[in-house]
Amino acid sequence: MKGCLVDSRGQISRRTALRQAGVLAAAVAALEAAGPLAFVPQRALAAATPSDIQFDISAFLSSPPQTFGSGVKFQLPPVHTIFLTAALDRTPAKADQAEMDRVLAALEQAYPWGAANLVTFVSYGLPYFGRLPGGLHGSLVSGHMPRLLSDHSQYVLQEAVPGPTDVSPANPHIHKLRFNVDVAIEHNDLLFTLRSDNAAFLTDVLAWFGGSGKLRGKAVKSPAWTGLLSFTSSRHMFVQMGLPKSVAKQHGLPFADYMQHQSPMWMGFADQQVNGSGPAPICTFAGDSAAHLTTAAAGDYFDHGAVQHLSHLILDMLQFFAMKTPTSKPGEDGKFIQRVQYAFHAPNLVPGNSDQFTDGGGPSLLPNQNRGPHYAEQTAEGIGTTNGEQRMGHLSCLQRSSRATDGTPIHLRMDGPGFDAMDVPGGGSLPKLQFTIFVPTAQFFKTLRVHQASLDLQNEFGVDPTANGLERFITATRRQNFLIPPRRHRAFPLIELT
Repeated sequence: MKGCLVDSRGQISRRTALRQAGVLAAAVAALEAAGPLAFVPQRALAAATPSDIQFDISAFLSSPPQTFGSGVKFQLPPVHTIFLTAALDRTPAKADQAEMDRVLAALEQAYPWGAANLVTFVSYGLPYFGRLPGGLHGSLVSGHMPRLLSDHSQYVLQEAVPGPTDVSPANPHIHKLRFNVDVAIEHNDLLFTLRSDNAAFLTDVLAWFGGSGKLRGKAVKSPAWTGLLSFTSSRHMFVQMGLPKSVAKQHGLPFADYMQHQSPMWMGFADQQVNGSGPAPICTFAGDSAAHLTTAAAGDYFDHGAVQHLSHLILDMLQFFAMKTPTSKPGEDGKFIQRVQYAFHAPNLVPGNSDQFTDGGGPSLLPNQNRGPHYAEQTAEGIGTTNGEQRMGHLSCLQRSSRATDGTPIHLRMDGPGFDAMDVPGGGSLPKLQFTIFVPTAQFFKTLRVHQASLDLQNEFGVDPTANGLERFITATRRQNFLIPPRRHRAFPLIELT
């Protein structure tokens, strides 16, 4: 089994081997469960050279944005994503950097870069940089890590913190209806993000990581990571029109009939609007003409890098549909006209169907309208809402700080459904949100989370907590920030300078 730790005698630890096998096996099992319910979309193979911005894959989706009859442009990503976290047992050496380069090159040789085959990102947590000579504040890291333009004493990469509505000792007043799981701030060294339309391709890669010695049917030496790293968790994300409802039907989930048949998301509203995320360059440390939030400049070591936040969230779908028990009918707060305002803003975008529950009660494909940074405050006061109702929507709260002055989003979201038992009290698989986002600084994301919760507006204007976005339906159980370096430095960054 490749990628295992070894004991003092140079032997692979049985416990570590079993844990490693378990992590990879869990990823394979998730792919095998959802794979048959999905279809492999027809995409032309991309011919362009991969960008130095690792997460800039728009040119490799090889299909233009589509409206699906809605009039709103949506860009669907690769169907399947595996997030694979890892911990290091020692500081990598130059030979390990060369091996990582070989591994990544071998993947791209077997599976040409693009959604139709395979896309791989590699990111690094604070523990990785702390292992380098001199640690986080030594000359190696401090000489190359960008800093906040607004505060040169702060690195762009800071560890994640509990959000304002996360269950945590830091938030003793926060309680969820069903899933009171304290959020864990993880401390992984590495994050591999593996993406493909084809679940079988990802299964092949995971087996290769586990020591199969084969890629796409050909003999290729598996990664020589023994004694260097071990995998600590795997998470599967699936994004395709109608796939969450198919999974719900397959597993007999009690709210399946109330889910929108076209939606790629559990909560019924598509989240892949083209105008809902910024262009990749604005999210990098070097920024672009619309926004530049760090000290990085073009040509710097980490210029085309960014902060990648990863979190794992349990969704309370029964509460979302206002179902008191699994056998209950949805309640008034579960009507389409309520749910659309929780997700977007008030007043509701469209009234929905006469039957407000069956098949979602209304359309899934709706515009991500930019109402400006002060709109959430206006609706919290009851200005411009139906009958002066005081309420706030998830997206309008985000827009308090998520966009540049010209309206361009300063983030690129990459979120989607999951279905697993990770962190579920008592076990059993539940709908999840696998969430990752690319931003210029950890501080930017921290502010984004504060505004997403908008507890300040809720308290200032006396907004009923049940009229404040989506926060009460979601329990974040894990969070971590990573630095995703430029492609040219994706293999153990800075090691070549030691």
